[in-house]
Amino acid sequence: MFTGIVAAVGKINSVQPLDGGADAGVRLNIDAGGLPLADVALGDSIAINGACMTVVEKSDTGFCVDVSRESLNCTVGLDTTTEVNLEKALTLAERLGGHLVSGHVDGLGLVHKFDAVGESWELVVEAPRELAKYLAFKGSIVVNGVSLTVNRVEDMGAGAARGCRFSINLIPHTIAMTTLKNLVVGSRVNLEIDLIARYVERMLSLAA
Repeated sequence: MFTGIVAAVGKINSVQPLDGGADAGVRLNIDAGGLPLADVALGDSIAINGACMTVVEKSDTGFCVDVSRESLNCTVGLDTTTEVNLEKALTLAERLGGHLVSGHVDGLGLVHKFDAVGESWELVVEAPRELAKYLAFKGSIVVNGVSLTVNRVEDMGAGAARGCRFSINLIPHTIAMTTLKNLVVGSRVNLEIDLIARYVERMLSLAA
């Protein structure tokens, strides 16, 4: 589990195809940036742009993870050399500063707007139809591994038939400490819905 509070911005240094042909995944060599690695062991989990991955190699300044083809198909930003948001798995001794995050990407969003508003920034993301029903005013959403609060939801079509657009306010600290500052209109982003919303939807579907 994670909190969605990014601990450091790292960088994917290299992307190497794994053996197995076109259906195989890749091995990422990641510079950990300012992420402390002294307490990280092989087999530990680290969220990379919101996707939970397992450490398979480690050095003093970086680590490697293997990403399956299925994970590559369901995420964005894990197949090229670029900056990434990093967070180590949560321990029971830590503060829950964001919200409970599983590190399982539920779908991809599309940046519709990203503009400065006073000292902050407004980020508007289009969410696909299958995720629209989980988004609500003042609810939680994870964008590229960052725990954020939804300020506004606008359905696109009756009953969110074509998905929705949700708006987020990004304070200067979030811009400075994450890769969200690199987003532009048209960028794709990893989305994870709130765990509570997922369970509520399941309970309601069984009660119907």
